[in-house]
Amino acid sequence: MFKKLILLSLLSNIALASEFLVVQSTTSTADSGFYDYLLPIYEKKTGINIRVVAVGTGQAIKNAENGDGDLLIVHSEDDENKFVKNGYGLMRKPLMYNDFIIIGPKNDPEKLRDKNNINEVLREIKARKLKFLTRGDNSGTHKKEIFLWINSGINPYNLDSKYYIDAGRGMGATLNMAASMDAYTIADRGTWISFNNKQDLDILFSSTPPLNNQYSVIVINPKRHPHVKYKLANDFSNWLISEEGQKLIAEYKIMGQQLFIPNAKK
Repeated sequence: MFKKLILLSLLSNIALASEFLVVQSTTSTADSGFYDYLLPIYEKKTGINIRVVAVGTGQAIKNAENGDGDLLIVHSEDDENKFVKNGYGLMRKPLMYNDFIIIGPKNDPEKLRDKNNINEVLREIKARKLKFLTRGDNSGTHKKEIFLWINSGINPYNLDSKYYIDAGRGMGATLNMAASMDAYTIADRGTWISFNNKQDLDILFSSTPPLNNQYSVIVINPKRHPHVKYKLANDFSNWLISEEGQKLIAEYKIMGQQLFIPNAKK
């Protein structure tokens, strides 16, 4: 009888250990240390293990469309709405935001800090043929960057590849390249704050409305992919936008700086 109880206990523990969620996510939330901070709290609370696949937003959405995951956390509103409209996701829930920033040499030789708006900044980068690193990976940051170029009247696909350099990497790796090359790039503020290899780089331009960076959470539709762990995904999604989850998001700071501002709709 005692052995039977031990066996049942072991089987129960194995069952609990097998309870996990797969989150398809943008790289910026991972690079910022957000998941390292937040997920252990939820895992301790529920016993649910959360596995994050951190790729560019475009790839994360493709993975989710293929059913490779239970939940999506990304930052490209048009693509998110299309994902839901096409029946792959149940509902797009605003989660939190920060902003995009222009990074470049700290001494700011081209006086980009003095520009009035992002259009002037990008036009100056083009006119001066400054080295600018693009993610080039169809991520949310890359999509935003392309939008900003076009909105400033510049076709980024016609820029000289000697100066407009395709990094083809995640945000952290792109910032490392920029630091080694003394180049310019666009980054999300969360990754920048947590980035440890700033060297001679600094924020040169920020804080204007077009640079807003909204993150959302979407549960993948179990009718499209029946294997999706809907209840677990929905529970986690609801916790993220709950008072507790939003408070924890607001409390995530590095060196006293808040990385994300929670803005779930009540």
